[in-house]
Amino acid sequence: MIVAIASGKGGTGKTTVAVNLARTLGAGVTLLDCDVEEPNAHLFLKGEFSGSEIVSIPVPLVDKDLCDGCGECSRFCAYHALAGLGAAPLIFPELCHGCGGCAKVCPKGAISEKPHRIGVVETLQAGEVTLIQGRLDVGVAMSPPLIRAVKQRVPTDGMAILDAPPGASCPVVATLRGVDYVALVTEPTPFGLHDLTLAVDMVRALGIPFGVVVNRARAGDNYVNDYCGKESIPVLLEIPDDRHVAEVYSHGDLVVDRLPEYCELFRTLWDRIVKEANQ
Repeated sequence: MIVAIASGKGGTGKTTVAVNLARTLGAGVTLLDCDVEEPNAHLFLKGEFSGSEIVSIPVPLVDKDLCDGCGECSRFCAYHALAGLGAAPLIFPELCHGCGGCAKVCPKGAISEKPHRIGVVETLQAGEVTLIQGRLDVGVAMSPPLIRAVKQRVPTDGMAILDAPPGASCPVVATLRGVDYVALVTEPTPFGLHDLTLAVDMVRALGIPFGVVVNRARAGDNYVNDYCGKESIPVLLEIPDDRHVAEVYSHGDLVVDRLPEYCELFRTLWDRIVKEANQ
């Protein structure tokens, strides 16, 4: 079963939920940190990195002796990764999506492809939990190709938890495609509710079953619960606004390790996810 932990905005506690849920499940679980622009699950799941693999995408390489400057390649490219100026086109690798279309439309066969590095995929073993994370190279503009490379490491059996990037943009969509269930983590504030509604619209458009986790829940703050009630969205779990949790987090430790009473909360969360996903 593949479950994604996502959020409409940063700072809601998405990674906190992901790492503590993975630790609670223990043996047989793989956590994939798809927030490749700033992976941070390894800060909480202590262990040794056991491997690293470079990820590249194909970008065009122009043979100037064959190119006649017709401009077909630049006209084809929807992302303006090539600029035809009457001579051999200028290439902007940071804009290229690696589709290979420019090579297909070149009437002279002047375009081939070469690999362009965008980042790495790293593996870490933290006790019973296997962590796989992507790390985007500095200056690289597009993260979805690296996210897809991370997702290629999803095991064929067992449990997989994907820690998605925050927001509701292309990197999040790339993470959520193909998962069995999405848990949207939010906070009971007007800002949290606003961005939750955007995330809900995104997940509904993708057709994936989902529920909501309310982090830092406080008595009297019913923004999220009222919204979920009106929209018939299941509230999977409410994590109390507990100073002890914040203190544990600030030390880079796992809540379920330092505060064992929270283990039952995360076991309940997983059981609820499985139940909702199978309905």
